[in-house]
Amino acid sequence: MVKGRQYQLVASCAAGLEDLVKKEVISFQGLEITASKGVVAWQGGVESGYRACLWSRFASRIYLQLAQFEVADEQMLYERCKSITWDDHLAVSTTFAVDCTLSGESPLSHNQFAALRLKDALVDSFRDRLGERPSVDADRPGVRIHLHLDGKLATVSLDLSGESLHRRGYRLTGCIAPLKETLAAALVALSGWPDTDMPPSLIDPMCGTGTLLIEAALMFGDSAPGLSRNSFGFMGWKQHESDLWQTLVEDAVAREEVGLSRKWPLLLGYDADPKVVAAARKNIEKAGLSEYIRVKQAELARLQPPSQNGMLLSNLPYGERLSETEEVGYLYRAFGRIVRERFGAWTVGVFISNPDLTDSFALTWTQKHRLYNGSLPCRLLLGSAPQKLEEPFRWRPNLIPGESEFANRLGKNLKKFLKWSEKEEISCFRVYDRDLPEFNISVDIYGKWVHVQEYAPPKTVEAELASARLSLALHDIREVLGVKRERVFIKTRQRQKGREQYQQKDSRKKMFEVREGECSFLVNFTDYLDTGLFLDHRPLRRRIGREALGKKFLNLFGYSGAATVHAAMGGAQTTTTVDLSANYLHWARLNMALNGFSDFSHTTVKADCLQWLTENREKFDLIFVDPPTFSNTKKENRIFDIQRDHVNLLKLTMEHLESEGTLYFSTNFRTFSLDSSIKNSFDVRDITQESIPFDFSRNQRIHQCWRIRKVEKHAA
Repeated sequence: MVKGRQYQLVASCAAGLEDLVKKEVISFQGLEITASKGVVAWQGGVESGYRACLWSRFASRIYLQLAQFEVADEQMLYERCKSITWDDHLAVSTTFAVDCTLSGESPLSHNQFAALRLKDALVDSFRDRLGERPSVDADRPGVRIHLHLDGKLATVSLDLSGESLHRRGYRLTGCIAPLKETLAAALVALSGWPDTDMPPSLIDPMCGTGTLLIEAALMFGDSAPGLSRNSFGFMGWKQHESDLWQTLVEDAVAREEVGLSRKWPLLLGYDADPKVVAAARKNIEKAGLSEYIRVKQAELARLQPPSQNGMLLSNLPYGERLSETEEVGYLYRAFGRIVRERFGAWTVGVFISNPDLTDSFALTWTQKHRLYNGSLPCRLLLGSAPQKLEEPFRWRPNLIPGESEFANRLGKNLKKFLKWSEKEEISCFRVYDRDLPEFNISVDIYGKWVHVQEYAPPKTVEAELASARLSLALHDIREVLGVKRERVFIKTRQRQKGREQYQQKDSRKKMFEVREGECSFLVNFTDYLDTGLFLDHRPLRRRIGREALGKKFLNLFGYSGAATVHAAMGGAQTTTTVDLSANYLHWARLNMALNGFSDFSHTTVKADCLQWLTENREKFDLIFVDPPTFSNTKKENRIFDIQRDHVNLLKLTMEHLESEGTLYFSTNFRTFSLDSSIKNSFDVRDITQESIPFDFSRNQRIHQCWRIRKVEKHAA
């Protein structure tokens, strides 16, 4: 080979990374650089190709062109390929493999057939000249030949890279839909990190197996991504310049030593799955970066800034199925809220697959890059947290005495409850509960929305009069609170039979986000009789949250999972939510996602609770049981009656309670009486009074509640 010979070199890459690869090629002394979708071509010597294999962070493969010609059919392809002087490039003892890609209207429509014809031409060329032929090794060939057919134009190249360059050699194990190393490096580069000699902290809050953090560390440490690979495609090439390659490797090692000796910023990753965290640590160790990258197990909900400024950058979960997409959308909302509330001076980058969810974060994006993860179109969104948080919503009611008795009572109640709610930081509470016999309604505040429930009037009250009173009450509610019609929701409550109280009433499926302490919840004002958040259970949920740290929590008849959210936020080690309704369990998962919790430690189970208790053997430290008063299950033809069946229910549940554990049992059945056998068998304390909140103080029968523990057994 003539020293200094120039070749046509080509780098393939994922669509959207062409500009990044072009910048790299310039640093590899490339000339006459051109780019098209997924391809960057240039003129350069062997050294340029070697540098691309060693240093490119974004290219998938590097090709050195051997021949280019037009073909009309498979016979012409065979003849032109056979005319290539193959023994200039590989010895008869060298194994080889051929692959082919097609684009445009090619005369050959099948890539495997085209590759076979090239293979035949190569083999026949050797046999005709030397009387023997090299062997094919599809798995680990000494030389890999690439054929590209673009219409009638055929390009035959030597694959200098061998394996795809995204295989750096440090990833020991992967996870579901892992992020390719080349794409991870591109996300870091496009994010602008590191843009200074001493960049700020970099946190990946959902780091998976750590690929993004490893690529960031390789960049900052000036480590060539190809250094950790054992082989390249050019190593079996007859014209391989081993001395040149060794010089380039030694130079890369020297640069890496300088880079590793620098002062490093904080590189920190989190993931909820302990198995994934373990895999990330192994990958980081294999990459030789254990001193520079830390990875911890933690939910998104726990994310806190370790410094005043920095960058959050993550490849977030995608959600392939419709139900998953909805959950992912609420997880993104949690991510955005956490950024706004805790990361005020930080920059943010998220990689997502569904552009429809871009607005879920409620963040301002200054850049949006169109990229691909494999064949999946994705977006890299870049922005920053707002420097100033929005003022929380506050009611400014009109407390001037009104014309009606209802308006005056509502105003007095608001004056009392608003002052209390602001002091206690409560945004969802009851402000009117059938205080006046003529106005048989309850009025609940949910954030900036109003939920009005009309109770069926006695038969002695004419329907027209009841309707007129409701109209007057609604008018006064809007006037006193200064709220528009679209923020007021009205339901009529009547005595329900069977499962009617839990069945869907409408199909608007509109969810509204409200806060309760540190927790966020989705409430529905239209589709069901209840909103999804029982306001009278607020003190009990908070109690569960306070007691949940490090414990295994069970929520039976879990409904929308509100108690589960409080337990998770309180630091529960695991949570299990059991309910027979798939709709309610989906609602519970949405609530968990909205608060930044995943399903790794938090399980939902669709099952009849009594049957599940009978079949399951797991034990828990903290249990919440809030069964319906009455329900029937058509499939199993089973009827549940709280008064009749609570003894069996509680005894079964207590079998799942750890010896030092606590069970909370609640019911809103007004005439319920706890059976004496429960009181005699366990340590039972009635906590009804302390569990009823201030805003329900007029209705002491809103629910009954007990704390139940196992009795310590002493020797006689």
